[in-house]
Amino acid sequence: MESLELSILGRSYRLACKPEERADLINCASYLDEKMEAIRASGKVLGADRIAVIAALQITQELMAAKNSDGISIVELRRRLRDLNALTDDMLAPQEKLFP
Repeated sequence: MESLELSILGRSYRLACKPEERADLINCASYLDEKMEAIRASGKVLGADRIAVIAALQITQELMAAKNSDGISIVELRRRLRDLNALTDDMLAPQEKLFP
């Protein structure tokens, strides 16, 4: 683990991360900072805690609306994977009796 200092909305945060996660974490913090700065600049929301909540909601909405290269939403893709896992479990259950 290594130490990383990030600045979000003018405040510094020191985090521990794996070396291979460093670049992604920096990019995520930069994206969050941009979102929060834009919300603050709009002048409609006051207070860092409220700005953080609004930014979190906007980013969550973006994530939920994200689509893969085939145009399938990530939420739908996750549902399909859960269904496939359940089907696989159901189909393999009788095999467990054969190999105790």
